[in-house]
Amino acid sequence: MMLMRLPGLLDGDSLARAGEWLAQGPWLDGRTTAGTQAAAVKRNEQLAEGPAAQQLRHLVLQALERQPLFLSAALPRRVLPPAFNRYRGANNEYGAHIDQAIRAHADGALRADLSCTVFLSPPDSYDGGELLVRQGGDELPVKLDAGDALLYPASTVHRVAPVTRGERLACFFWVESLVPRADERQLLFDMDMALMRLRQREMDGGNGESAETVALTGTYHNLLRLWART
Repeated sequence: MMLMRLPGLLDGDSLARAGEWLAQGPWLDGRTTAGTQAAAVKRNEQLAEGPAAQQLRHLVLQALERQPLFLSAALPRRVLPPAFNRYRGANNEYGAHIDQAIRAHADGALRADLSCTVFLSPPDSYDGGELLVRQGGDELPVKLDAGDALLYPASTVHRVAPVTRGERLACFFWVESLVPRADERQLLFDMDMALMRLRQREMDGGNGESAETVALTGTYHNLLRLWART
C-alpha cells in the first residue's frame, strides 16, 4: 500500500482540546512500551495512562469513524487504542525500526497491518521531527499540518528525525485490516475511489446510478467478501 495522507482528521476544536489534555501529562520514558529492537533506538516520551489519555483516545477513535478515506484504505477490523508521544530536549528522536507484527490487545493479539501517525503540533512550531519512511533505497520525509495523519504499511522501516527546536506531539496506533494482503487492499481502495468518482459524475448529470455502476459496486463487495477475514 502507498503512503496515505488523511487531511484534517482532527479539526481545530479537537486539536485545542487535545492540547489541553496533553498538557496535563504525566509523561513517561517511551522505551517502557518498546520492543527490544525499538528500545535501543527510541528516545522520546509517552503519555501515561490516565484520564487525559482516555479522553484523547476517544477523540481520535471518533475522528477515524468519520473519515471515509481511512475506512476505505484501511478496511479496519480492529484498531489498537491510540497512544501519544512527545519529542523535545534530550528525548528527541526515534531511530530506524520496524513496528512489531503482533501487538498486545485487550481481546488477545492484534496483527499490525498498518501504522498511523497523527501530527498534533503545527509544523512551524518545531524544527526536525520528520517521519522518515523508507521506500526502496530512499527515505521519504513527512511533516504534516497539525490534525493531519499518515497511514502506511506497518512492515515499513521508518524513523523520526531529531527535534532540534520546540516539541513534536503526535498520536500513533496500529490497524488490523479485514483484508490482510496489501495488494488486495490496494485494489479494493482503487476500485472504491473510482466508484465514488463515477457515482458523483452520474449524480451531477441528474440521471442517477447507471446499471454499470450498480454492477461494479456489486463486484467490489464480492471481492471484499472473497478476501475479508472477520
